[in-house]
Amino acid sequence: MTWTRVCSETDLPPGTHKVVDVDDVEIAVFNVAGNLYAIEDICTNDGAPLTGGCVENDVIVCPRHGARFSLETGTALTPPAYEAVDTFPVEVREGVIYTRDDRWD
Repeated sequence: MTWTRVCSETDLPPGTHKVVDVDDVEIAVFNVAGNLYAIEDICTNDGAPLTGGCVENDVIVCPRHGARFSLETGTALTPPAYEAVDTFPVEVREGVIYTRDDRWD
């Protein structure tokens, strides 16, 4: 599987995120205090995007129903979501951030 360019490191400062399309999968890449996390941008409760929800440390809160997910593991932490979101690898090379969908490798 090939890596998809997200953006340069300088374009993703702490407290921000970017969403990229990787083979028809929307992947959200977050910079949380210098740590990079990538998750599928979909709430497992209702199938709508998670981006737009607030990020508290390494947890994202669904903007519609308040379900909380770990950005590190994808684990659903609170109802109404019970199923984890998929997480993806993130790599930085020469100042550029990349991610990929490695579920079928």
